[in-house]
Amino acid sequence: MVSISQIGGFKMEKFDKQKINRELYECLAKISDANDFELLLQDLCTPSEVEQMAQRLLCAKLLLKGYTYSQIIEITDISSATLSRVSRCIKYGSGGYAEIVGKMVEDNDEQK
Repeated sequence: MVSISQIGGFKMEKFDKQKINRELYECLAKISDANDFELLLQDLCTPSEVEQMAQRLLCAKLLLKGYTYSQIIEITDISSATLSRVSRCIKYGSGGYAEIVGKMVEDNDEQK
């Protein structure tokens, strides 16, 4: 990192985006309790952001279960553009939806 100034003996440096992203992921990975996760999300995000993330997860779940776009839009009231983005992420993304949400779908199906 490149030092850009000193304030009161404290060396200020530009933040490293990859490092702070990694710290966020590690922080989230350490949370094992849904209530703790809720508290953190309430502090990190606006209520609208949390709602949008929850809505995307629900859409991913429904897509993985085989629901059609029109059924999902009717159930969730999500925009077709956002639903399309979730679908593209499932098909061509990093695999997060398929891996994590897919496990949720499987677990729910096994519990029935």
